[in-house]
Amino acid sequence: MKKRKRNGMWIAIITVLLLLLGVVIFICIPFSPTAARFSHITGEKAKDTQDVSEVFTQADIERLPAPVQRYFEYCGYLGTPKMAYMRASLTNVDFVMSETKTIRIDYKQMNLVRKPERFALISSYLSGVPFEGLDSYENGRGGMKGTLAKVIPLFDQRGEEMDRACLVTWLAECLMVPNAALQNFVCWESMDDKQAKATITWEGVSASGIFTFSEAGELLAFRTSNRTAIDMSGKETKADWSAYFREYHIVNGLLQPKVIQSVWHYEAGDCVYFNQNEAAVDIHYQ
Repeated sequence: MKKRKRNGMWIAIITVLLLLLGVVIFICIPFSPTAARFSHITGEKAKDTQDVSEVFTQADIERLPAPVQRYFEYCGYLGTPKMAYMRASLTNVDFVMSETKTIRIDYKQMNLVRKPERFALISSYLSGVPFEGLDSYENGRGGMKGTLAKVIPLFDQRGEEMDRACLVTWLAECLMVPNAALQNFVCWESMDDKQAKATITWEGVSASGIFTFSEAGELLAFRTSNRTAIDMSGKETKADWSAYFREYHIVNGLLQPKVIQSVWHYEAGDCVYFNQNEAAVDIHYQ
């Protein structure tokens, strides 16, 4: 009887150790369900996207406010092929999760043109354990999911505020993939020689913001009050949000921003929550 109990105890211990070993191996191997999901979605979107055979012309930008026209001209887009989507990536980027927690992340995204759709993958570690996030905006619905150890759900934010936040983020980045700025669901308004307002309407939801440009034509910033800060627990905080674009350099004959940052303008002060360390962004068109 005692021998059977000891054997049963050792079997239980070995089983637990094997399970722990399996968990460690699963965490350590490169495969990730979240990353696989991102690759599948963006791969299917790329496959379903029709190639654009047109080039940017002066006629395309005539209806745009003067500073936006100047941006197209200054960055060298006129006469170059229009794009169907953009892929962008950053490595080892500062990301502020809370007042006391900043992590380094790798970031990949895909923005489509013909419809305002956007997908982004965050890859990082929390206390040595893999942490991943998947942001999505598709068919007028936005979402933000976080996963720990590849399979443990941390949060899954959805709803009207998230729909509008994701829509206005696509708008903020539309001049990074400038064919998006020409779509008929984006409406432009003149303000002055350095600012222009844009409003996007999709699936019954509207959002708007102000683009600011340099005298030369560089896009410097986008600011909106149509995005709500939502933390991991789902707490919502009203604050203006900005995207900054800096350090323009030539890539394949086009001027592109080398540094992009995201900022919350809280009452207590500004928080550069994305890319405070000014990691370089890599932008590709198709």
